[in-house]
Amino acid sequence: MPSPDCSVVPGLAPVASRPGTPGHPIRTHADYLASLRGRNLRVFALGERLAEPVDHPLVRPSVQAVAATYELAVTDPALATARSSLTGLSVNRFLHVTESREDVVAQNKMQRRLGQLTGTCFQRCVGMDAINALFSVTYDCDQAHGTPYHPRLRAFIAMAQELNLVIGGAMTDPKGDRGKSPSEQEDPDVFVHVVERRSDGLVLRGAKAHQTGCINSHWIVVMPTMRLSAEDRDFAVVAAIPVEAPGLTFVYGRQSCDTRSLEGGSIDVGNAGYSGQEAMIILEDVFVPWQHVFLDGETGFAAPLVERFTAYHRRSYVCKTGVGDVLIGAAAAIADMNGVAKASHVRDKLVEMTHLNETIYGAGIASSHESRRTAAGNYQNDDLLANVCKQNVTRFPYEMARLAQDIAGGLVVTLPSERDLRSEEIGPLLERLLRGRAGVPTEHRVRMLRLIENMTLGRNAVGYLTESLHGAGSPQAQRVQIARQMDLEAKVALARRLAGIDDPAVADSSTKR
Repeated sequence: MPSPDCSVVPGLAPVASRPGTPGHPIRTHADYLASLRGRNLRVFALGERLAEPVDHPLVRPSVQAVAATYELAVTDPALATARSSLTGLSVNRFLHVTESREDVVAQNKMQRRLGQLTGTCFQRCVGMDAINALFSVTYDCDQAHGTPYHPRLRAFIAMAQELNLVIGGAMTDPKGDRGKSPSEQEDPDVFVHVVERRSDGLVLRGAKAHQTGCINSHWIVVMPTMRLSAEDRDFAVVAAIPVEAPGLTFVYGRQSCDTRSLEGGSIDVGNAGYSGQEAMIILEDVFVPWQHVFLDGETGFAAPLVERFTAYHRRSYVCKTGVGDVLIGAAAAIADMNGVAKASHVRDKLVEMTHLNETIYGAGIASSHESRRTAAGNYQNDDLLANVCKQNVTRFPYEMARLAQDIAGGLVVTLPSERDLRSEEIGPLLERLLRGRAGVPTEHRVRMLRLIENMTLGRNAVGYLTESLHGAGSPQAQRVQIARQMDLEAKVALARRLAGIDDPAVADSSTKR
């Protein structure tokens, strides 16, 4: 159980009645929205500081996507919650430390369902994968060096479970000159690092780039982003920081077509309810008390942390299959609205999209089924299959997007605006000329086309395409891991034995028939 002051942050006065503070756990969608208000975050978007990010039209769809994770826990607790041995509570699965293979598999099933419900990135997988990777790494570090990290982490996770908080994982640094290590950089702030060690904690400086859902989180856990040498000791830091901590600044990332959400209306945005979120986090002398420091200077454990986290996170990309389900549905719907649903080439393209989507899911969930128990007691998924899953994700959604656009036709990028459709002067003419199959309202056809645009070119293409390419490491990062684990020597030995090269008995038996 956590120490009584685990959720109290020096210098911050929690709002006693706000959900997510001690004694007020978050239960519902409304609770979650309330937990984000009044935090006085330093958030910039489009050159201006946002007074209340949760209510800003640019940000709100991403907030709604995270809120869906709370809704699912209420409507389908068997899928989205689990019993925690840390607290004895039924907790949101995004905060659960995996205690069995079934737990790891259930994460994937939950992720796919949320992708289906939102059609976008729901922003909580990074934190879920971070706490599970850290659970075993901090245990191993404590066993090797007698450090106090694992009990601190357990207390932090228990606090987050009790209050039902959103934890954001922050691994990727801006990196500066990729040819140099963190300690060799001209500007050390391109990596998060320790600038002062005090009796009561650490002071951090640096930045984290394109961080998913960080403004919609309650806490951020910063982690190293690569293997580190002894000279990089100050960069080998893992720490939990509340998003309202002094010294944090968030700069909202641009997304294709994002300003459509500022125009009013609900058609041109394509998916009015949900979007993803990425932002840069800038740390300027951020103080972290020791109780929230989970690694400091342990350069030898940076690589295991990165490898375990990316193994979890790369198979977490089965969330894209839920989004893929929506895209397949949109492609089938627009084919019907266009009057070509029965065309053989359209059916074949839908079959191909489904094949690609299920191939992604198959590798990811297989990785989870092959999970093994760690010394710390939680379960770690199979690394090789996780990297195969993510390698598929770097390719297949792009082909699915191409096929969806092929089925949809050129209108997906040439439609008049919603304002034109609503115009008293030109609207009635557009209503007649943009009609598809008889019996289908023109607006329905336009909305479906805008959804396909949103997912393949617009705002949610960020999460479905580019994030699929670079999230959890670039394609080459997965190929490096696959190369390390493909065990060619063992495969060559299998072939040599059956060819009779290393086992003469095989060759002899074949000549005596």
